[in-house]
Amino acid sequence: MGLRDKYAYAIQTAKGKFDGSAQERDGKLYWTGSVKTENEKNEIWSAIKTIPDWKNDIVADIKVTGGPAAAATKTYTVKSGDTLSAIAKEHLGSANAYMKIFEANRDQLSDPDKIKPGQVLKIPA
Repeated sequence: MGLRDKYAYAIQTAKGKFDGSAQERDGKLYWTGSVKTENEKNEIWSAIKTIPDWKNDIVADIKVTGGPAAAATKTYTVKSGDTLSAIAKEHLGSANAYMKIFEANRDQLSDPDKIKPGQVLKIPA
């Protein structure tokens, strides 16, 4: 299995957001390009980091070109009894959009069913 296969989830996550390439050479996967927002960059990094030994495989230069749009991210502080579905319904208009919130918070969530009061979650646009 090649590195592009190993990181297929990250490559899929980058589609439509990442203007660049992920090239495999010399036993590493080189990501070179840009995204419009810091959020998009973080999404790609979160997807890359789902592979435990990513530090051995990845060399990345992902630039953010959009600037202020990155600051438009909303956040939500989890309260007792909250679920990602309920938060998604309130902020995104559909309970089924809970995976968007989960993906935007992969840096702190490992399971969409395990959120804790006090966590500050990013709410994607």
